[in-house]
Order: sequence, then C-alpha cells, then structure tokens
Amino acid sequence: MKVMTSREFKGEMLKQIGNRGKTDFSSISSSVQDIIEAVRKEGDKAVLRYTEKFDNARLPQSKLKVAKKEIKEAYRKMKEKQIDALRKAAINITRFHEEQISDIWSLKVVGGVKVGQLTRPLSSVGVYAPGGRASYPSSVLMCVIPARVAGVKKIVVCSPPRTNGDVNPALVVAADLAGATDIYRIGGVQAIAAMAYGTETVPKVDKIVGPGNIFVTAAKMQVSKDVAIDLPAGPSEILIIADSTASPSLIASDLLAQAEHDPNTWAILLTTSKSLAFYVKKEADAQLKLLSRREIAKSSLQKRGFIVIVRNLKEAVNYANTIAPEHLEILTKAPSKVLDGIRNAGAVFLGEYSPVAFGDYSAGMNHVLPTGGYAKTYSGLSTRDFVKTISFLECSRQGYSNLKETTVTLAKLEGFNAHAKSVSIRRRKSES
Repeated sequence: MKVMTSREFKGEMLKQIGNRGKTDFSSISSSVQDIIEAVRKEGDKAVLRYTEKFDNARLPQSKLKVAKKEIKEAYRKMKEKQIDALRKAAINITRFHEEQISDIWSLKVVGGVKVGQLTRPLSSVGVYAPGGRASYPSSVLMCVIPARVAGVKKIVVCSPPRTNGDVNPALVVAADLAGATDIYRIGGVQAIAAMAYGTETVPKVDKIVGPGNIFVTAAKMQVSKDVAIDLPAGPSEILIIADSTASPSLIASDLLAQAEHDPNTWAILLTTSKSLAFYVKKEADAQLKLLSRREIAKSSLQKRGFIVIVRNLKEAVNYANTIAPEHLEILTKAPSKVLDGIRNAGAVFLGEYSPVAFGDYSAGMNHVLPTGGYAKTYSGLSTRDFVKTISFLECSRQGYSNLKETTVTLAKLEGFNAHAKSVSIRRRKSES
C-alpha cells in the first residue's frame, strides 16, 4: 500500500478514482452481441452450443433445468453447519427487506381530492449467479429474497455448470432456501440472453439482477433496452475513515478482506493520524502473508491500495462523498457524528464491531451495492427494485370544483383545449 499526503492524493489519484466506473466494452461488444442474437434466434440450441464452448459442459436440452431431485442432492453435498449458516442469514435478510415494503398510501390534497399510490410486484425476475472463481451463494440470497419479499411470483436463477454438468451445490441450496422457483445450469452471455428474450426452456423475465464478469455486465447493458437490469457492477471497494483511536490491526484486516475479492479491488484508508497510517501499512504487510488468497490481495493493494493522511475528519468526509465508495467504514471516536456528513456510499459500517463482512453475509442488509462511484446516484439492491408503483386519483363533486379552474387554466396555457374541455364538460353534471 502507498502512504501519501492529502495533497499528493488529490493531485495524483482522486481523478483516477473518480473515473473508475467507466468500463470500456468496445473490445467485446461485437462478440457479446453475436451471442445474444444467436440465443434470440435459436433459443436452447444456441444456449447449449455456447455452454459447451465456454463451460466445457455438453448437456442435452432436458438438463438445462435443475431437477427437484438434484436440489435435494445438493443439500446432501453440503455440511449441516453450512446449510444452517445460509438459513440464518436468509432469516435476517428477509426481516431487513420486509421492513421496506409499503403496499398503499393516500392523502387528501384539497377538499374532496384523494391521491395515492399502489405498490405492485414485477411478474418475473431473473437472477444471475456466477459459478467460477467468483461463486457467491450469499449473493443468491441477496438477490432472490428481496424479490420474493416484494411478491414476485416467478424468480429464476441461472448459474454456469461445471464440466461434469453439475451446478455448485451451495448456489443451488441458497437459491432453494431463498425461494427461487426455477434453477437453470446456464452461464455467461447466453444466460443473460435466455432470461432477456426467453427460449423453449427458459422463461423471459421482466428484470435481470446479479453480479457477473465483464461479459455478463456487457450483456446486461446490451439487453437493457428490452428488459430492466439492476445497478452497474464493478470490482469491490472499501474506504475507511479513521482517527487516532482506531486499531491498526482491525483496519488492515478490513482492507485485506475486500482486497482478497479481486485484483482490481480499491482499498483506501483516510486517516487524521500519521502514526496510524504507517502502523496500518505494517500490519497489512504482515497479515497479507497469512492469507490463502494473498496473491489476489497483494495485487489489489499494490495497484489500488492507498493510505491517505488527511488534515481533519471534515476533509476525509469530503473525499468520501467525492469517491462514493461501495463500502464505507467509520472507525473514529464518534462514528455517528461523522455519518451525519456522509451523502454518498453504498453501505456504511460504524465502529470497530461492525466489519463489512457482517453486511456481506449475516446482518440482513443487502450486499449488492453500487460500485465505481455509482453510489452518488444508485442505492443498494432492495425490495424497491422488484416493484413498481401505480398512482391513483379519486375526486368527489367537491374535489372537482376545487381543481377545475386551475386545470382548465393550465391546459389552455399549454394549448391543449381538449384537456380543458375534458374538465369543463363535467361542470353540468357536477351542478345537477
């Protein structure tokens, strides 16, 4: 990790970090489009062909869908402790997302005029679950459970098969516990295309969510003109704000916890303490040697690991809001006071007993969060991503009288006389 002053950071790195969400798909867009078009035209035939080509798994059409007996077999392949952990996490995730639901509200704006909104779930959702190096059963819980809680009836999960045709049993168990209705052994671009447009076996869905590699992300962007998708996804990232009261070993551990995700992870510490900065670097170097994924974490910290000595906490908060990190930890004497100034972050973790790992797995909050600075405009995945609202209006005779003149005046101002007449034509009936 590189230790630098605030001035050095602002001059050398801040612009680069601000542009981190700009992914260039130009080199792969043509090949991605070819696969999408093939799946649109040929359906399952193209899906099977690309599954053999990219996943080295030769499957008959009848094996695209994971059968119920295979789901039961997946449970037998898992340790009971692992299943219990997934089940407990699922309970907390469900409770958290149930609090986000609002079915209907209404209010009286003037006498006799009631307006409001109904909340209705999407009809179907597709969840992509990576099955390679990045295989996350926890992400399956995070994507499927909010959709189920929101009331989505059809929730399909697609995950690439192994060379023997099996799907990672942990992903299958997670999908089943979360409430997925169907699971398919399909990965990559062909899975996104299958869910976007439908095949003989895979149903077309209203929205596609879930993480994936650059090809999956590019495919989601290309099909987004025909089907809704979730927030843009990129490498994981963490930013920590710390003062002199923070523990160097905890900070180093939390930076490494994100760095082990991906060689392109961003891991940044903003601290008011010069001594803490160098202690954290020393701790990170020592702890790195003990990690099973140390080569990944090492690459991440060498390329995108920074310790910045800031002048004060206010400056740290300003940097945090400019960067808009996926994960923000606040390890200061009074974390809640620092939180008051935070405007842009995917999720915030307060105090030394609140590691990001709790949010990733067990606390119940969603870990599908905006990266690449998109926390300035996007929220983390929630039940709101799986519903739409329908506004309604109900006027009594009194309400009609209260709104008619305003409406007629504005309609005529914009030259829409038919609009005006649709209001005034009701006057006789209201007066009778």
